[in-house]
Amino acid sequence: MALEPLRRDRRSPTVAPDGAIILLHWSRAAGGGREQALDWSPLPTAGSTPLRLVPHPTNPAAGLHRLEASVACEDGRLVLDFSTEGDAGAVRWPSAAAPVRTDGLWRHTCFEAFLRDSRGPGYCEFNLSPSTEWAAYHFTDYRHGMRPLDLERTPRICAAIEPGQARICADIALDAVEATLAGAGSEGSTRLLLGLSAVIEDEAGALSYWALRHPAERPDFHRPEGFVVEIAAVIGRGQA
Repeated sequence: MALEPLRRDRRSPTVAPDGAIILLHWSRAAGGGREQALDWSPLPTAGSTPLRLVPHPTNPAAGLHRLEASVACEDGRLVLDFSTEGDAGAVRWPSAAAPVRTDGLWRHTCFEAFLRDSRGPGYCEFNLSPSTEWAAYHFTDYRHGMRPLDLERTPRICAAIEPGQARICADIALDAVEATLAGAGSEGSTRLLLGLSAVIEDEAGALSYWALRHPAERPDFHRPEGFVVEIAAVIGRGQA
């Protein structure tokens, strides 16, 4: 469907005639703000009950009082829908950029997904920036054997940033994850375990670390105890 250009005086997500949400990135500029359209193609909506992420107690979050994520897994894709409540203006949001692989995204505001097969120690990490930049890695064990994860289809990311809330959506193809875990000897019917997390940078540059579960005294998204969501998959033999 052809989409009309968005009006530049609107700061909220625009709803297309078929009900799909077209997301905008709101970035402030000197003397005011400006609106930037990131992607005219609407992402599918994640339909699960929202899962609440909590900040690690050693790094309390300034401004935000709630961060949730909805998850959907269908047609070999993982769809994530993060939403925040609170003073989004207190968060340092990355400016819109080209949707390219970029290292070091976790040093600033970034949303993350970790996936592993419950029968093995290897796992994959996705870094998803509101700028639409992304990164993907494979680890053979806990923080060991890190290498870039080769993707045939790059993640699609959109963001809507408003004064009182923000929404970050991502659509991730799981074929590379399944092929990598199958190559590591995890072939057969299984369930992938998912961990969700986020790094939130405030305007002063301080970082808070959010996750579904914090199993350690210090923030550590790589701990296997943090992979707490099961999603159906068949490793190496197609989609369940």
